[in-house]
Amino acid sequence: MSNIKACIFDLDGVIVDTAKYHFEAWKRLANELGFDFTLKQNELLKGVSRVESFKIILGIGGIEMPEAEQVAYREKKNDWYKEFISGMDEREILPGITDFLQELQSKRIKLALGSASKNAQPVLKAIGLFDTFEVIVDGLSVSKAKPDPEVFLKAAKGIGIDPENCVVFEDAYAGVQAANAAKMFSVGVGKEEDLPHANIIISGFQDFDLESLQSHFG
Repeated sequence: MSNIKACIFDLDGVIVDTAKYHFEAWKRLANELGFDFTLKQNELLKGVSRVESFKIILGIGGIEMPEAEQVAYREKKNDWYKEFISGMDEREILPGITDFLQELQSKRIKLALGSASKNAQPVLKAIGLFDTFEVIVDGLSVSKAKPDPEVFLKAAKGIGIDPENCVVFEDAYAGVQAANAAKMFSVGVGKEEDLPHANIIISGFQDFDLESLQSHFG
């Protein structure tokens, strides 16, 4: 029977909620292009790369734009997002996650980050968790977006642990699909109806510990 040897965490929606900052930046961009962008429409961007996200937004606005022009708009959105996240600190860490990470470390379980975000490292530095993870695989180090398993397989390889001994924590549908495709145990952080393919679902980390995880694993 396989044991838990590593835990790989998504960033947005699992450790911190930077989704609100992405939303504000995308909304500002949509408004500049002459249409509105709602929170409900923002759900379509969960776990999706910046390139694909902008294509979805252009579709919502019914706008066609050459690729060369799209690059400048995506950069503008990212600059606004970086402005928003520069003011983050440890108060932005979601409830219970710090205690859970410390417990995993005390039990010698390896920790990695697997995020589509190209800003994962500055966010982790801002909230004081950069040194918590042995390996950080982000949007700068992968070529394929979730649901492709590349991000998680690369993280597992980086910490030297077989996929069957890894647990992935994800809040996005595509992220859970990626974890499952990597043959890892998937923990969906959120609602069951949003993450139907996760091995288990938790609402958050306040009442969750390693013993709870092990009772479901394998």
